[in-house]
Amino acid sequence: MEDTLPYHAHPLKSFIQQLPKAELHLHIEGTLEPELIFELAKRNQIALDYPSVDALRAAYEFTDLQSFLDLYYAGAQVLVTESDFYSMTMAYFKRIHADGVVHTEIMFDPQTHTSRGISIETVFAGIAGACRDARIQLGISSYLILSFLRHLSEAEAFATLEAALPLRNKYSDLWIAIGLDSAENGNPPEKFARVYARCKELEFRLVAHAGEEGPAQYVRGALDILQVERIDHGVRSEEDPELVKRLIDEKIALTVCPLSNLKLRVVDDLGTHNLARLLRQDMRITLNSDDPSYFGGYLLDNYLASAHALNLSKDELVTLARNSIEASFLSPTEQAPLLSRLEQASTN
Repeated sequence: MEDTLPYHAHPLKSFIQQLPKAELHLHIEGTLEPELIFELAKRNQIALDYPSVDALRAAYEFTDLQSFLDLYYAGAQVLVTESDFYSMTMAYFKRIHADGVVHTEIMFDPQTHTSRGISIETVFAGIAGACRDARIQLGISSYLILSFLRHLSEAEAFATLEAALPLRNKYSDLWIAIGLDSAENGNPPEKFARVYARCKELEFRLVAHAGEEGPAQYVRGALDILQVERIDHGVRSEEDPELVKRLIDEKIALTVCPLSNLKLRVVDDLGTHNLARLLRQDMRITLNSDDPSYFGGYLLDNYLASAHALNLSKDELVTLARNSIEASFLSPTEQAPLLSRLEQASTN
């Protein structure tokens, strides 16, 4: 982020930075910075459509979710070897270490890669290798959320699941959850009812994108049909007051991504974002970066921008950090020391 951005010098920056935080909505392919894209393209002898890093970065002007996804999938083509996936994932870990992230639950899209002839084992091995090294080297724990692409068919989701299942034991310390991402419009939750039922039988934790560009009804569908535990985005839930009450009563977390919402024009002005309004109704709101390379900010940037635009108090920032830990898939035993650290940090 540029130092000249108004929120970058927020008086609470150091306070936010030292709060232990979890990131629960992060697409690892969306962390590919233009510099790394060019480095991997050179490594793998792949020709890019852009003449320079600056030209590629200039292309990060999106009009909607689909225009972003087109560029996102094009960028992913440089990921070929296990080393490529490792480099991408470790770069993310090093970046979030400086933001005060202590735990992250990483979404990845195997279909984006297997459709290009990359083996699913290569994808797993590279990402998992970085996760395990980051735990040792940086003290950041992580889980993996294998995500189905909702613009593809449920049959293709089933095929991806079956291809991945033989790897489950090998990556049992990391791969614990299933997600659903990509374009919402025209791809309602019920499209994936059977594959989610199968994943529930297999005892995976379940999440899904809903209520970003899709209506509040998609949030209901994700809860009732897919039986998810957490809603990714969910900002349009506010259109349905009964749904808002349910989310609050059932303590269902929303993994909100403010800078993503701004970049993709879900909101026109961060100052009008409903995250603070929902937070102040005691909804379990968490802040996340989504696709930080493309949307202009990692986790700390999202905290700072939200604090600046929405006048969040110190107590509210602590609540957001606490929500992120409590809404994670860490066990209560694993959460306890992180919450204790947060309590200590919040009094500094």
